[in-house]
Amino acid sequence: MLGRTANSLFWMFRYLERAENTARLLEAALRMALTRDVVTAEAEWRSVIATLGLSRAYEALHESYDGLQVWNFVLRGPSNPGNVRHMFGAVRSNARMARINISSDVWEAVNDNWMKIDALLARPVGQMAVGEALGAIRRAGTQVHGAFDGSMLRDEGYHFARAGTFIERADSTARILDMKYFLLLPSLSYVGSSLDTGQWEQVLRSVAGARVYSWLNAGQIEARGIVEFLVLDDRFPRSLAFCRNMLREKLAALARMHGIEGRAAALMGDADARIRHLAVDQIFEAGLHEFLVDFLACNAAIAHAIAEDYRFHG
Repeated sequence: MLGRTANSLFWMFRYLERAENTARLLEAALRMALTRDVVTAEAEWRSVIATLGLSRAYEALHESYDGLQVWNFVLRGPSNPGNVRHMFGAVRSNARMARINISSDVWEAVNDNWMKIDALLARPVGQMAVGEALGAIRRAGTQVHGAFDGSMLRDEGYHFARAGTFIERADSTARILDMKYFLLLPSLSYVGSSLDTGQWEQVLRSVAGARVYSWLNAGQIEARGIVEFLVLDDRFPRSLAFCRNMLREKLAALARMHGIEGRAAALMGDADARIRHLAVDQIFEAGLHEFLVDFLACNAAIAHAIAEDYRFHG
């Protein structure tokens, strides 16, 4: 497979995952903002912008964190090159570049959803339309992933695409967890309060984990259990452990197909050695923020190494 085709598949699914994760983050913030006072609601919207790394660009245009302004900036803002409308355009562009390597079902799922999302985000999204827009973005992710799993040969293209999915998903979960500790919680005095509980529920909703976590823990919401669930529970498909396991599988499959293990596999092994037997208490003792910063750096290094190993730009 040509490096540029592998690159297209890798980034097609990174952008797809990023768009879906952004929609989930906005949905969770919207739900919380609607049940809080104005000050707390503004803090929720501020946290969304900060999590996405858009604070400087947003504040160059707006003086306050009003929900309508925030979701339009994130979904379709012309001054935000990373808006969701552009993301889904990038999904389609990469799918077109890899057209002969994907099935007709995958292409149709991408193209049909791109047309729907582009139309929904072509004009400002109002209060009554934001739910429909966010639902369409989430459904697009589900439909494309479903078509891909159900119709694609398990060749190297499949593994490049899935590697992109789990690189991006792990990045999103880690950033949302880090946001909780440094942006959502105003003060240590709030730990254990109803505000703290509501914010942890928002984290779970942002990663589509609220229902399954509640089922596993009899509805008990507490920081230690949630961090253990989102970091170490390899049964949950958006946990860091699950994403790391799946990425390891995809890199191993690519190594077998190419007959050589590259730098990405070595970095994967180093990261595994550091966290394989880690317990949640050790994470808190060393610092959740420090752990997540290290995880994000390792994740980015592995993504860069994949591009180098398989000559995405060569």
